[in-house]
Amino acid sequence: MNISYFLFLAVLAILYIANGHLTDKSIRKINTTKKEIKQLQFEYKTLKADLMLKSESINIEKAMAPYGLQVSKEMSIHLPLEKRFDLVNEKNKAK
Repeated sequence: MNISYFLFLAVLAILYIANGHLTDKSIRKINTTKKEIKQLQFEYKTLKADLMLKSESINIEKAMAPYGLQVSKEMSIHLPLEKRFDLVNEKNKAK
């Protein structure tokens, strides 16, 4: 009778130890994931700041200067789209 009780206690002790090891392993994995997330957040913020800096109009002008591209001094021409919408409406009415 005592042997079965001691075997039961031994199994419980083994399960308790295994559960502790699994918990430690999970905590270590969570901590490494948190560190990776922080690193990726810093990288994202750095890249975003670089993109914002490079997309400023002055920096775009400087980058395009070697290719001979310049900002136009004239106003842009806007084409009316009324005819296009009329053609689309006529096609829809015909159906």
